[in-house]
Amino acid sequence: NNETSVPQLLIRDLKFEKKSLAKLMFSPDQENHPSKAPVKYGELIVLGYNGSLPNGDRGRRKSRFALFKRPKANGVKPSTVHIACTPQAAKAISNKDQHSISYTLSRAQTVVVEYTHDSNTDMFQIGRSTESPIDFVVTDTVPGSQSNSDTQSVQSTISRFACRIICERNPPFTARIYAAGFDSSKNIFLGEKAAKWKTSDGQMDGLTTNGVLVMHPRNGFTEDSKPGVWREISVCGNVFSLRETRSAQQRGKMVENETNQLQDGSLIDLCGATLLWRTAEGLSRTPTVKHLEALRQEINAARPQCPVGFNTLAFPSMKRKDVVDEKQPWVYLNCGHVHGYHNWGNKEERDSKDRECPMCRSVGPYVPLWLGCEAGFYVDAGPPTHAFSPCGHVCSEKTTAYWSQIPLPHGTHTFHAACPFCAHQLAGEQGYIRLIFQGPLD
Repeated sequence: NNETSVPQLLIRDLKFEKKSLAKLMFSPDQENHPSKAPVKYGELIVLGYNGSLPNGDRGRRKSRFALFKRPKANGVKPSTVHIACTPQAAKAISNKDQHSISYTLSRAQTVVVEYTHDSNTDMFQIGRSTESPIDFVVTDTVPGSQSNSDTQSVQSTISRFACRIICERNPPFTARIYAAGFDSSKNIFLGEKAAKWKTSDGQMDGLTTNGVLVMHPRNGFTEDSKPGVWREISVCGNVFSLRETRSAQQRGKMVENETNQLQDGSLIDLCGATLLWRTAEGLSRTPTVKHLEALRQEINAARPQCPVGFNTLAFPSMKRKDVVDEKQPWVYLNCGHVHGYHNWGNKEERDSKDRECPMCRSVGPYVPLWLGCEAGFYVDAGPPTHAFSPCGHVCSEKTTAYWSQIPLPHGTHTFHAACPFCAHQLAGEQGYIRLIFQGPLD
C-alpha cells in the first residue's frame, strides 16, 4: 500500500544523503570526531549594524566576532613588579617576549608590572589597530551610515588597543573584561597623563584615556531585562563609577560589590562603538536568522495591503536590506498606519519630512520599514509588530521596549537611546511604535 512505501522511499534516500549531509555540516576534522567541536565562549556584536558591515564583513573587521576556545592557552596574569627610576630602565625591563604594563608616575619613576603565561585562560583583544595582537578590529560607528566611506572621515575616539577579554578555559567559561590591550611589543603603556594609582595592596592600576564602560542588564538578556548602571573598568579589571567626563583625570569611586565578569547582554562601550556580549548559552535561546526569515515570510503570506493603493506589500529579503523595494511597506511614525509608498499628503514646505496619514490625518514622518536582521539583538522570539522611530527598523515588541530604555553613551558625556540595528538616536514619546497593517480586502 502507498502509505508505507512513501516513508520507506524517504528513509532509503536519507541513508544515501547522509554522507553528503555530514560533509556539509562538519569540517573533515569534526566528521571523524564530532565531540571535538570547538567550545564557544560567546560573541561580541557591534551595535548599529544590521547583520553585517556596509561593505561586507572581512577578516577581523566584521559586525560580530565569535570567541572560541583556543587550541593552546594564551592568557596572561600579573607576576613581578619592578620600580624603575628612569624610562630607559623601564624599557630595559619590559622585554619584547614578555607581556608587561608600564605605569609612568613621573619623569623620574616608572612602575613595570610583568605578566606571565596563564595556562587556564584565553585572551582576546579588541581595538582600532589592525596590528596582529588585535583579534577583533572595531571602527567608529556612524549612525545610519550606508557605506564605510562615511565612517573613515571622522577622527576616531576608539583606542588602538582598547580592551581585552580573558575567558576561563574550563566550565563555566567565565569571561572577564579589562581596559587596554597589549601592543605588538606585548606592552601596555600608561603615560604621565593617564589616571593611575597604587592600590591598597601595593599593586598598580589605571584607566585608559577615553575609558572602557560596561553595563550589565538586570534579569539577564531576556524579555524581563531592565537596564543596569554604566560603570568604568580599569586596566586591572576593577569597577568604578563613571568619571565626570569621559577622559577626566579624576577616577570615579570604586564599586566594591561589582565585578568585571561579563554576563549575557552586557554592553561594552569603547567611546565610538558599543558592543553587545552574548554568551553561547544565551545565543542558544535567541531566535535564529532562519526564525526571523520564517517570520518575514509569515507576514508577507498574510498579504498586508496599502489602504490607499490596495497593492500588496512585502518585506524584501534579508539580503536586500538597504535598497527600497517597490512593494516595501512604509509607515506614518505618529500613528503606526502601514502603507505602500505614495506621494499623497505631502505638506507644503519643501524638504519637509512630515506627511499627513490618509487613514487618521495625523501628521508626522513617513519612512520605509526594514526588518531587524541581527538576531543577537532580540530579547525574545516574538513577531515583528513594532518599529523604532525614526529609522523604521522592525522587530518584536519586547525588543523595541528594551532597547528604548537603554541609555547608550554618546560623545564624551551624554547618553541617549538608539536603535541597535542602525545606531540612530530614538525620537518620539517612546522611541518606537506599534504597526497597524491592513489585511487584504478579499
